[in-house]
Formats: sequence, structure tokens, C-alpha cells
Amino acid sequence: MERDSNTYLSILKRYWGYDSFRGVQQEIVESIGSGHDTLGLMPTGGGKSVTFQVPALAMEGVCIVITPLIALMKDQVLNLRRRGIKATAIYSGLSRDEVIVRLENAIFGGVKLLYVSPERLESELFLAKLRHINVSFITVDEAHCICQWGYDFRPAYLNIANIRKLLPHKPVLALTATATPQVVDDIQKQLQFAAPRVFRMSFERKNLTYIVRQTEDKRRELLHILSRVGGSAIVYVRSRQHCKEIAELLNDNGQSATFYHAGLENKDKDERQQAWRDDKTRIMVATNAFGMGIDKPDVRIVIHADCPDSIEAYFQEAGRAGRDGQRAYAVLLYNKGDNVKLNKRIADNYPEKDYIRKVYNSLAYFFQLAVGSGYNKTFEFNLVRFCQVYHFFPIQAEAALRLLTRAGYIEYMEEEESTDRVHFTLGRDELYRLEGNRPEEDKVIVAMLRIYGGLFVDYVIINLDLIGEHTGLKRHEVYIVLKSLNDKHILHFIPSRRTPHIHYTQRREDSAHLHFPRAVYEDRKRQYTKRIQAILAYAEKEGICRSRLLLAYFGERSTKDCGQCDACKAIGKQERKDARQKIMELLADGKQHDISELWSVSMPSPIVDKALAELLDEEDLYYIEGRIGLPKAF
Repeated sequence: MERDSNTYLSILKRYWGYDSFRGVQQEIVESIGSGHDTLGLMPTGGGKSVTFQVPALAMEGVCIVITPLIALMKDQVLNLRRRGIKATAIYSGLSRDEVIVRLENAIFGGVKLLYVSPERLESELFLAKLRHINVSFITVDEAHCICQWGYDFRPAYLNIANIRKLLPHKPVLALTATATPQVVDDIQKQLQFAAPRVFRMSFERKNLTYIVRQTEDKRRELLHILSRVGGSAIVYVRSRQHCKEIAELLNDNGQSATFYHAGLENKDKDERQQAWRDDKTRIMVATNAFGMGIDKPDVRIVIHADCPDSIEAYFQEAGRAGRDGQRAYAVLLYNKGDNVKLNKRIADNYPEKDYIRKVYNSLAYFFQLAVGSGYNKTFEFNLVRFCQVYHFFPIQAEAALRLLTRAGYIEYMEEEESTDRVHFTLGRDELYRLEGNRPEEDKVIVAMLRIYGGLFVDYVIINLDLIGEHTGLKRHEVYIVLKSLNDKHILHFIPSRRTPHIHYTQRREDSAHLHFPRAVYEDRKRQYTKRIQAILAYAEKEGICRSRLLLAYFGERSTKDCGQCDACKAIGKQERKDARQKIMELLADGKQHDISELWSVSMPSPIVDKALAELLDEEDLYYIEGRIGLPKAF
């Protein structure tokens, strides 16, 4: 049944308080509401969630929302419930009974939006229950993940097409913030659109100033920028170790910073993220594990201290600045070392085929599998131990495992998450006689006894969020209480952890017979190389508007410069000449000077930076360990 615009507008006003839609929101809402397969291209902060949440409330049945991140699911479900909207999510860590209850609620009308991960689509339980759910439509968030040529391909997304066979007449809404024209076409093909139907919001962010800063000393430049630009900030780096080091550097220099990466415990992630959201910590230093679904509109600056390996990744991460519409900055720190590192990533991500065969053989030795055996077996896998035993570098070894997965020989499951489990070590009578617990400890004990059975017999899978709902505690507070009860030997608490697994999808082959199709190796390597070249071109080109470069990459033609990026404010020859002269005057005493003294040069810092880069390239002066000077000074 087709609905008129007033229905959608009244829902938008009632639940979100807005009088009108933004950009292409209304076109997308009306398209999916009319039963058409629809693809929405909206930049980060463009309001994607409204485009499926509004029609979900207007239509009969349940909207199935497929999204890759548990944190994002939980966040959206919580926000919807606060608005009085019936929503729930199914993710790893829930017990079978909890999953069944949520699915039964969806079957009997107690849910309007059901969030699931793409991996859940393989579950027999989910598929069995799905047949009885009155589905209104399917939403595929982060839809670029379905494209094998995209920057963030996830094999589990290919299962979505199978769901369409179970629900042949239900429309699909695909949403993404980053897609090239090639990816746009492939999304519609992979999701089996009945007809092409794409709505685009301009990717232009007029309030966001893009800057590429060429610098040989990124740490000093980082401190300099953060001292000049106030407000909430994100600093993206490549590695977990770099993450911690940069956060320590900032704190040592009077900046309030914390760090975030995938290797942290969930409670640490939650605490650090909340402190940053609440402005108790100003700067979040993070790997790319941080950001998707983060709803903090007043981020004033995003700095990439390490160059990402694609424009898609850069655009999405940079786009987390200025979502409130106020002036914000996206800065990429770049030097020649980035060029070397990025080109090395090509070899790291696509090692030679003989190397992949060697990894495959070593894997079989590691698990003691003979040729012809191993089919359908799954093993816990310690990558560090594996690399130590067989003398592999982890980055290349992990890349080989991913390529073996794509070729169909194994499944390397990098983020197989175990569940939180509890077993009471005290007997029931001893527990009831126990005295001296803190009130929150007693609350958690009572809640678990009410929710779960068998706690005195064996380990039971628990849900920290559910315990939190019963006790009024936050997830991380429940975690801390359980650790305390564990330390008191009242119970044994086994926290969830991410454990990699290897699953053999075929019997072990003789490595000489391994075959890597062109689509798995050569074609993907070529696409990855093109993405590397594109981000390098963005970083190294001068005199072309940064915004226009980004828009052109996503197929959007713009004839107007942004007027605010570093390229638009390009520096003339005379200004550079004047800056060079002032720098040489500063160094005329023939001594070594700390590079920070250049900040005293009475000219805009971009001009000084360019003049300094020219003098270094021409070897008229030298830079070593934070100090500069004429050649004779060294």
C-alpha cells in the first residue's frame, strides 16, 4: 500500500521532532515505501538511519536491518527505544533462549525493527524463524561491503541475496556513504535489484575544510595543529602500538587524550568512548576500529597521522568532523615515507602465490592434518604462535589466510567472539549466608539468579546488557562487579574474548594443486593498487581543490572550487620566496635550531611549511631529530 508524504512527515515530526526531511531522505523513504528496490548514497552525517526507520514505522510488519557492527546495533536500538519505538537486535554473545525470545517477539508483532549481523543470515535458527516473520522490507547498511571490488568487502554480505529468495516480493533498501560508480553498479547487481534505482545526496561538505600538510615531523605538526584548533578531535593512526604512543605524546604535552583499538577489552572501549563523548577527554587517538556509528556531532577536527590506504576510508573517517554543520577541519599529515609504506602494503596484502602455498602447508602442519583430511573441521588459531613456529611475518601471513579464504580452501574467522560465562563456586546455601557485599554486588547476584538457571551446576552464558537492565547498572559497571565477585571467589567469571578460528571448507589439498582464480588474486590486487594510487594522488597533487578531487573520485563532477582547502589557498611564488628568506635569516648564525622556532616566523604557517619543504629538497638546509640548520651546522 502506497503512502502519501504526510504520513512520513507526521512520523518524522512525532518521533524525531523534525518538520521536514533533508537532502534525498524523502525520495528514498517514498521509494522504499512504494515497494521499489532502492539504493541511497548519503555522506557520513547525512541521516541514513531516518530513511529506513521512518518507513519501517509507516508499514506493516518488521524491517530487517543488516549491519556489520554490534556497537552500532546496540546504539541504534537504545536510541529507538528511548523514542518509544519497538526495536531489538540479535548478535553474538546472546544465549539461544535470548535469541529465540527476540525472534518470537518479531513474529508476534512486538518488534518494528530487527537488527542482525550479516553472519546471522547463515543461522538455521534465524532462517527458520524468518519464514514466520511478516517482513516489511530489508535494509542493508554499509552496502559497499557486498562489493568484491570495494575497499571494505565482507564475504558474509553475499548471503543477503539468499534472503531475497526466502522473501521474493520484499523490497531492499541499500545504504552507503562511500561508493564509486563501479561499486554503485555492483551493489545493485549483488542485491538483485529488480530495476536500477539510485538516489544521491551530494558528497560535498561545505563546512569541512580539507588540508594536506606535508611535514617531515608529524608529531610536532600534530601538537602544533591541536594547539591551534580547539574542540573535540579524532587522530587516526595505523597501528595499535602507534595509537598508544601518540596518546601518551599528547598527554605529556598537556593535551587530554585517550586511545581506542580493536584489541581493548569491551569495558575499556565503552569507558573511553563515553569519556570522549561526554567531553571529559578531548582527543581520541584511534585505529580504524573506531568511528562507524559514532554519533558525536561537534567533532571539530579529524587528523590522519598515518595515510589510509583508500580515498573511501579517508573520506568516511574525515567525514566524522563537523556533523553539526559548524566549521571543522580534516587534516592529512603526509611525507615521502607514506608513499613507501603504502606501496609496501600492496606486497603485504597480496604476497606471491608460492608464499600463500607455503602458509597453507604450514597451517596443515600446525594442526597436524594429512593430505585428504580436515574437511569441515574447525580449530582455534593463535596467529602469533603460528608465525613464531614457522617464521612468518604476521601481516603477510594473515593476508595469505584471507586469500585462501577467498579461494574457498579455508575460512579464516578473525573476530569469532566467545561469550561471557559465569559459574557460582559457592553453593546456594553459602551464597544466601554471605555478608559484606557491596549493594551493587548483591544486585547483580540477585539479577542473575532470577534470569538464569543452572548457575551452580555449570558455566552459563550471560548477557551483561540484560543484567544491566535488571540492576540499573551500565554494561561496564556490571563487568567490574563480576570481576570483583570473581576475585572474592564467589563465582568464576570468564569474560568474552575474540578468538580467531580456522575452518577447513575442503579436505587438505597438495599445495601444488591450489588454484587462485583471477577474480581472487590478480583482479583484486589491481583494484587495491588503484586505490593506493588514488590516495597518493590526492595527497601529492598541488593546485587542485581537495574537495573537487574527492567528489570526482565518487563520480560527482564539480566545477566550483571550495575556496577553503590548502590547495585553494595556494601560495604564490613571491610569498614562498619571502618565507625562504626569513628562514635563512633565522639560521644565518650557523647554529642548529629547534624546528619549533620557525613558528615565530611572522608569516602564515602553510607558507612557512612550503618554503621549508623546498629548502630541504634543495639541501640548502638540513633537518635531523627535530633540529634544523645550514649544512655546516651538522
